Amino acid sequence: MATTANAAPAGPPQPSLLASESRTSFKRVLTGSMAGAVLEWYDFAIYGILAATVLGPLFFPGDDGIAKLLMALATQGLGFLARPLGGIVFGHLGDRLGRKPMLVTTFLMLGTATAAIGLLPTYQQVGIWATVMLVVLRMIQGFALGGEFGAAVLLVSEYGEPKRRGFWAAWPQAGAPAGTVLATVVVTIIGMLFPGDAFDEWGWRLAFLVAIPLLVVGFWVRRGVEESPVFRAAQEHAAQRAEQAPRSSILEALRRPRPVLHGLGMRLGENIAFYIYTVFVIAYATTYVDFDRGDVIKAVTIGSVCQFVGMIGGGWWSDKVGRKVAMLVPSVLLVVWAPIFFWLAQFGSLPLLYVGICVGAFLHGMLAGPEAAWITELFPTRYRYAGSSLVFQGSSIIAGAPAPFIAVWLVSRQGVSAVIGYLVVTMVITVIAVATSRETKGLDMDGEGVY
Repeated sequence: MATTANAAPAGPPQPSLLASESRTSFKRVLTGSMAGAVLEWYDFAIYGILAATVLGPLFFPGDDGIAKLLMALATQGLGFLARPLGGIVFGHLGDRLGRKPMLVTTFLMLGTATAAIGLLPTYQQVGIWATVMLVVLRMIQGFALGGEFGAAVLLVSEYGEPKRRGFWAAWPQAGAPAGTVLATVVVTIIGMLFPGDAFDEWGWRLAFLVAIPLLVVGFWVRRGVEESPVFRAAQEHAAQRAEQAPRSSILEALRRPRPVLHGLGMRLGENIAFYIYTVFVIAYATTYVDFDRGDVIKAVTIGSVCQFVGMIGGGWWSDKVGRKVAMLVPSVLLVVWAPIFFWLAQFGSLPLLYVGICVGAFLHGMLAGPEAAWITELFPTRYRYAGSSLVFQGSSIIAGAPAPFIAVWLVSRQGVSAVIGYLVVTMVITVIAVATSRETKGLDMDGEGVY
């Protein structure tokens, strides 16, 4: 029998074992980020769908149907006002304490606020307090989502291998259409089980209360997510060099504003296009073209599936041709498609509406898929969470928040041509921002970014 002295010393773990552990960790991160992103966008999409259909009469005073619709959509926009604040707070904490704690905290906040909306009394029951409570819960939703979404994309980007980062980062990004699909399916099923007045009076509440079991499952998944190795390495490096953490990673990101401005410019048209094809189209098609609400929701559901495919395909394509080309092509095509979409919708034909929504949603997905990796690649590790949150959530104020409200106001005052102009002008800004940016494909996430 060999003695201890003659035994071979224990060496470092074998490469195959390390690779296996790395793959397992990455799968857990991808699953947790994707599952959370789907649930969180489900929460947000549910409000968007119901704001365009039943929430106006239930939570706002007055007799003017269009005015109630505008107020409901404006309340949806209030959730966006809180998103940059959430991005600032959680972005700073995420760069100081890590990505994982922010994922869990924001997820719990968002799911709880969504379930609470399903329990609110209506305006007829408690008056203006119903409106106030709805606004507060919308703000909590927005604050939580402002910190969560950037973290989900960031973790996958920092875990993923450089050659396939665009593809992998597109998956949590695709949580938006996946959540929208889930939301529209849930609303459709509830509408079938409780048709007519039953849905409008109380059936809609079930769509929000579905968040409770989803919250439990999602929390369990996200607790198993491991911290980003890039963030851990940066923390260890800073500790070895006795570097003091900056007081604010947000301020550090703003000291080099060029990547933030490029990101905001790119997100402007992209974000507006998303809400035109998923939220505004429901109000427009049911109010101004006399489509059945259920038919439009089904069209949006199919469009969201196309959007999901576009995002994954766009992320994969960006790993082949580069982020700029992969984003420029769909940006230009979205400029061209805007007038075609509204021309098709005005025929009152359901198949043509399907074509219009699906093509627009697919092109948006092709643009948004590469964006996920591109934005995170713009910033160095020490303020990547803060910088990417500024871009993701800052664009929500100037683009996503007012988009459905502005579009409804424009079509009611100036006609559909004004909405087309709104979409085209903002998409042209996106084209310019992408064309003047730098290529980030294959960038080392441990480096200093591209600026």
